[in-house]
Amino acid sequence: MAMGTNGDRLMSDINVTPFVDVMLVLLIIFMVTAPMMTQGVDVTLPETSSGTLPSDEENLVITVNKDNHVYINDYEVPLASLREKLTKVLEGRGENREVYFQADKDISYGIAVHIMSEIKGAGANHLGLVTVPFKEDEKEKLNKG
Repeated sequence: MAMGTNGDRLMSDINVTPFVDVMLVLLIIFMVTAPMMTQGVDVTLPETSSGTLPSDEENLVITVNKDNHVYINDYEVPLASLREKLTKVLEGRGENREVYFQADKDISYGIAVHIMSEIKGAGANHLGLVTVPFKEDEKEKLNKG
C-alpha cells in the first residue's frame, strides 16, 4: 500500500480573506447609515451669538416643540409628570446632573419658565439653553436696528 504524498492532502486552513472583505463592507455600510437613523424632535431654535459647548458624553436634553409637547431626549413626556420622570432619570446619572433645554422659538415665555422650574426642581445641577448661532446678515440687522 502506498501512502499519499503531501500534494494529496486536504487543506484544513480557513481562508479568511472573503470573511474580512464582507466584514469591511458591512462596517462601511453601518458607518454611513447610522447617522441617518438618528431622529430628533423638530424644533426651530432661537438664534444667538454664543459658541458651541464641547461634549464627551451623551447629554440629557429636554425639548419643547411648537405644539408644547415635552420630550426627554426623544421620548415624549406629559408636562404634568416631567419632574417625576426627570428626577428618576437624574438619580441614575450620578454626579453628572447637567440638563440642556431646547425650545421652539414660538412657544410662550411662561411655558419655557415653567419647564425650566420643573427641571431645576427635579434636581439638575446645571441647566443649559440650546440655541442656533446667528447668520452673519441677521447679526448685522440686529446690531443696526
